[in-house]
Amino acid sequence: MTPAVQALKRAKVTFELQEYPHDPASAAYGEEAARLLGLAPHTVFKTLLTKVDGKLAVAVVPVSAMLDLKALARAAGGKKATMADTAEAERATGYVVGGISPLGQKQRLATYIDDSAAGLIQMHVSAGRRGLEISLAPQDLLRLTQACLAPLARH
Repeated sequence: MTPAVQALKRAKVTFELQEYPHDPASAAYGEEAARLLGLAPHTVFKTLLTKVDGKLAVAVVPVSAMLDLKALARAAGGKKATMADTAEAERATGYVVGGISPLGQKQRLATYIDDSAAGLIQMHVSAGRRGLEISLAPQDLLRLTQACLAPLARH
């Protein structure tokens, strides 16, 4: 059981786990999850570690889109956003890239979720390891991560 699943159980949130056979050669983890689980890509979200004005932050955007770093900086009240490097992302979250969940991270980081999630009944995010996804209500993810909704996706 991953820290993300433990966090959901502690919070008594309704969720569903979906497992799929991850291909180690696949670099597009979110797209792989959507394809193998038969999910619409706009409902599957990737968790990206970023830096806003040098401070780590989490951005959660659909796998069908790219993160707009300028939009993230605006949402966070900062001037500049960049992607965090892999080692820093793994150290801060306790997860490996491709399996980073917005839930159960080692450090509580400011979290921003693309506002497209607000229109969904269920969204899917990593459960904390490659090949494992969580399906949950966007409102539950917002509450548990204390996230802000913002327009972050660039299609």
